[in-house]
Amino acid sequence: MNPIVRAGTAGAALLLPPFAFACATCGCSLSADAAMGYSAMPGWRISFDYSFINQNQLRHGTGSVPATQAAAINDVGGNQEVEKQTINRYYNLGLSYSPNSSWNFSTIVPIIDRSHTTYGNATSDQLTPDNVSGVTASGLGDIKLIGTYQGFLPTRNLGVQLGVKLPTGAYGGQNVATGATVGRSPVFFSSGPNAAAGQALDASLQPGTGSTDLILGAYYYQPVSQNFDAFINGQFQAAVMQRLHDVNADYRPGNLLTVSTGLRYVANPKVVPQLQFNFTHKSADQGALADTISTGGSVLYLSPGVTVAVSEHVHLYAFVQKSIYSNLQGYQLFPRWTGNLGVSYAF
Repeated sequence: MNPIVRAGTAGAALLLPPFAFACATCGCSLSADAAMGYSAMPGWRISFDYSFINQNQLRHGTGSVPATQAAAINDVGGNQEVEKQTINRYYNLGLSYSPNSSWNFSTIVPIIDRSHTTYGNATSDQLTPDNVSGVTASGLGDIKLIGTYQGFLPTRNLGVQLGVKLPTGAYGGQNVATGATVGRSPVFFSSGPNAAAGQALDASLQPGTGSTDLILGAYYYQPVSQNFDAFINGQFQAAVMQRLHDVNADYRPGNLLTVSTGLRYVANPKVVPQLQFNFTHKSADQGALADTISTGGSVLYLSPGVTVAVSEHVHLYAFVQKSIYSNLQGYQLFPRWTGNLGVSYAF
C-alpha cells in the first residue's frame, strides 16, 4: 500500500512535536505524531491531549534512592534539596493547517497544572511532615509554533520541522542576592516553611521558562511489511533568548533532545496498536536561578499504546510510558509511569 494512503487512513496526523515541559528530566517524550499516524492530507486539524506524570520516586544516577541519602549531604554542610513529590497534569490544545501535501503549520497551546512538595535543604532528622512545603502552579505554559515540510519525496514520508517556543507562561523567581521578585508573575510556595519565608517555586517548575527556544526536528516513516509501519523521529530544542539575564537573577533551561522510534500494526486501520521507544536527553539548566546539579540526564521509555478511528475525521489514542533506563544528574524526582490520552478532529 502507498505509504501516504496508509498513514492517512491510520489516523489524522497533527504534526506536533513530542511533549516537552520544564520538569527536569521527566516522562514527557511520547511522539504524538507517530501516535496519530503521519498524514499528507491538506486541511485543518484540531487536537487535544492530556498527560499525567506523577514524579514520586527520588532517583540518582541509574537507581532509586531514599530521601535520607540526599539529606545526608546536608548533614555534613551540603546544599542539596530533598524533593518529596511533583504531580504534573498537562493539557495541550493544538491547531494545524496543511495548505497542500508538502507543508503543515501548527500551534500548540499548553495549560499546566502542577503540584509540588519538598523538604527543602533538610538534614536526615528533618524529613518530617512539619518540614514539608507545598505549592500549586497552574495556567498557560509556553506556546509553540511549528512549521513542517515533507515534500522531499513523492511519498511524503520524510519531513523536517522548524519552530519556536515563546515565553508565554509565568516565569521567574527571586534575585539570589536581594530577594527581589524577578520575571513575570512567578509562583510562590503556599504552605510550609518555604511559604513562611516567602520563597518562590524553582524556576524549572514554573509554568514557563522565560526563554525563546529554537526547535529543529525531522521524521521518517515507512511500511516494513503488509501489516507494519516503522517510524523514527527526532527533535532538538535550545533557548536562544532569555528574559531572565541579569546578574544574580539569570536562568536558561537546558537543551533538550528527543528521539522516538517504533512500530505500528495497521492490519485494521480502525484500531492501530503501537509500540514506541522514546529517548530523552536534557542538559542541566544554567544561571543563578537554576538548579545546575539536578536538572539534567538521559531516559529511555517503552511506550505501548493504541490509536482508534472513531469516525473518518475523529481519532483517539491512549499510551502508557514506562522507563527502562535512566541516568539522572544529582537527585531528581521521577515517575514510575506516565499516561497520555489524545483526540484529533480533521476537517
